[in-house]
Amino acid sequence: MKRTGGTDEQKRRAGESAADAVDDGTVVGLGTGSTAATAIRELGRRVDSGLDIRGIPTSYESRQAAREAGIPLVSLAEATPDIAIDGADQVAGFDLIKGGGAAHAREKLVDAAADRFLVVADGTKLAATLDAPVPIEVLPDAEPVVSADLETLGGSPTLRDAERKDGPVVTDNGNLVVDCEFGAIADPAALAADLAGIPGVVEHGLFVDLADEIHVGTETGVDVTER
Repeated sequence: MKRTGGTDEQKRRAGESAADAVDDGTVVGLGTGSTAATAIRELGRRVDSGLDIRGIPTSYESRQAAREAGIPLVSLAEATPDIAIDGADQVAGFDLIKGGGAAHAREKLVDAAADRFLVVADGTKLAATLDAPVPIEVLPDAEPVVSADLETLGGSPTLRDAERKDGPVVTDNGNLVVDCEFGAIADPAALAADLAGIPGVVEHGLFVDLADEIHVGTETGVDVTER
């Protein structure tokens, strides 16, 4: 379910804007996805110029990107992030749907732990109401039961298939991903609570009331919305 859209230039502007919030001594949560990757590359350039930071990656992908960029890494067991910079598949106000890259469990852990969570996106990710499929990480043995429970909630679940191998997507945590259509989500907080209460759900992709700033790259600059 990886969602794409927006130009590389819009993504670059958003990533660089969020990187401007990072000072010497900062511990940074490093998000996953194409727009977050622009922030990682920009932070790497600044580290090369003398910026002293440490990064906490949210996935194998962001770990590799950070290593290539020369950003020193630590774990959540060693440090608490001052700032997290992460992308989103859909943004409505300060509520998000994430998980197109199947990294939302780790992303939510790091983003929620940060003192400030900065979202980087392009304009194609903005919506008046969240209505994209919600990615749900599920214990493998629990998938049939979880899917039935999702249908009871009014959802239409689909097990996510891998693109370059036979079978389903497997997360960095060894779990499966179910993408569930709910249509327009009138009350994201209520749905998030319902999803969290389903046995076998490891984490869902609704990020409700976590974001502190939204950095949206445009053709001419960056629109920043703060709480």
